[in-house]
Amino acid sequence: MTEMLGKVHDDLRSDRRADVDRLVERLSAVQRFLAAVDGHLPDDQLVAAHTLVERAGARLSLSRYHTVVALAGATGSGKSSLFNSLARFEMSPVGVRRPTTGVTHACVWGPLDGAMQLLDWVGVLPRHRFVRESPLDGADEAALHGLVLLDLPDFDSVERSHRLEVDRLLGLVDLVVWVVDPQKYADRVLHRSYLREFHRHRDVTVVALNQADRLSSAEVSRVVDDLRRLLDADDLAGVPVLATSALTDAGTAPLREILERTVGERQAALHRLAGDLDAVVEGLTGLVGSDPVSDDVDRPTMRRLIDALAAAAGVPAVAEATEQAYRHRAVAATSWPLARAWRRLRPDPLRRLHLAGSDGDAGRRHEDEDGRPPVPATSAPEPTAAHLAAVGLAVRAVAERAGSALPATWSAAVSAAARSRLADLPDALDRAVAVTDTGPTRRPTWWRAVNAVQWLVTVAALVGLGWLLFGSVVRALGFPPLEYPSLGIASLPTVLLLGGLLLGVLVGLLVKPVIGWAARRARWRAEGRMHDAVAEAAQGYVIVPVRAVLRAYAEARSALAAASR
Repeated sequence: MTEMLGKVHDDLRSDRRADVDRLVERLSAVQRFLAAVDGHLPDDQLVAAHTLVERAGARLSLSRYHTVVALAGATGSGKSSLFNSLARFEMSPVGVRRPTTGVTHACVWGPLDGAMQLLDWVGVLPRHRFVRESPLDGADEAALHGLVLLDLPDFDSVERSHRLEVDRLLGLVDLVVWVVDPQKYADRVLHRSYLREFHRHRDVTVVALNQADRLSSAEVSRVVDDLRRLLDADDLAGVPVLATSALTDAGTAPLREILERTVGERQAALHRLAGDLDAVVEGLTGLVGSDPVSDDVDRPTMRRLIDALAAAAGVPAVAEATEQAYRHRAVAATSWPLARAWRRLRPDPLRRLHLAGSDGDAGRRHEDEDGRPPVPATSAPEPTAAHLAAVGLAVRAVAERAGSALPATWSAAVSAAARSRLADLPDALDRAVAVTDTGPTRRPTWWRAVNAVQWLVTVAALVGLGWLLFGSVVRALGFPPLEYPSLGIASLPTVLLLGGLLLGVLVGLLVKPVIGWAARRARWRAEGRMHDAVAEAAQGYVIVPVRAVLRAYAEARSALAAASR
């Protein structure tokens, strides 16, 4: 027995103590991870992390003076007898029928402050709680003050509710003592469904080979060695393996020593949470990649998106209308004044699209940006099926480029984000075109100069015409004919009339190439402004949601790195 106790002491020796501050930092990092991935990853992949955060917060807010230890085992392993032997009272029913233990029983050593809250959280009914504290206990029980010992239902119970209760409690307790017997210590269900799942909780796992009194010393050593081999295969190397018997105090001494040491260190709850954190972080690692990802979209992909959206918004048609409207207005402003009336009968190409580009329209646009009058819908051509298909392909290209280096779940999140506001995009594009200055808001200076020249030569022609008509009237009335001043071989009135007409035509011909160049320049400028407006819409409705996912991914990577050991 002395050799066995020495072995237990070696198994329990550990210089590593749980750092509470570091544990809280890791839990906070998991919370940041969950906040970052909220809405981006499927909820079913985050259940374990949410459960851990909730469970850890609850456990850390409860008593750290107490250590919750569970005795878990199969039917017939003798865990209830071991429970009663440790408590030195008949508290948990012992029998041979399945299931023997149908509910969880608890025994508390020492002060009850905080223990009852722990048992409420664990879910042990008040009528199944016992207290190991009285003047008759003696000094030998003082070392166990702070212990909350649970006797769980049988994990192999035929009652499904019992098995569910075991699974629930195994996720809450601070330390688990697996009680096995010499006949069923190699049970496949025990190792595959339970022990193997506790490989991250070596610090809070103990295996007790109960009913050792039925074996000889040689048989005990042989069974313990075989049990250690099985635990090594379960990735539980170093877990203490005890030989116990519920018949005598000496038979429970190894387990009692472990419990006393565990209760005295007050580290089991922290080690358990640290192990849970390791398991959750390992499960979340596959959700993020190992390399950082930029949230920038490359220029060719962005240009393709803008071009597709511009085509769908009717920017080419509006740019063409801008050029035609410039020509229309420039000709009307610089042509012979007497011929302008019929020009005004032709509709303005921009006004047909509700994009007049006048001072009043510009004022209305600015007022709408401040939220006062609404911006009227334009009459730009509706996008064709080809335009819509091009937009879909461009958005898909953005999502693929942005999510190419991400894990599959994040790539799907990027694709969903890129398409999340497509339904609102047509109105946004129409608004972007509607608020863009597509034409001159006031007449250019050279228009006014040419207009002045046209009026000057027109007035000269009218003066010459009036002068000649007046002379004709004078002659018709029989008065002496007027003497007209002459310029060379022609009279001044004739020069004024013909010169005014010819100069008006000549000025119109001279400014026509200038109008064409200026109209094309107006088209280019309007097209550039509309592309900028479309690019802004693309940023707000496609790129911003994608970058939000990429930033969330970066935050998730950073948080998960902080949550790792």
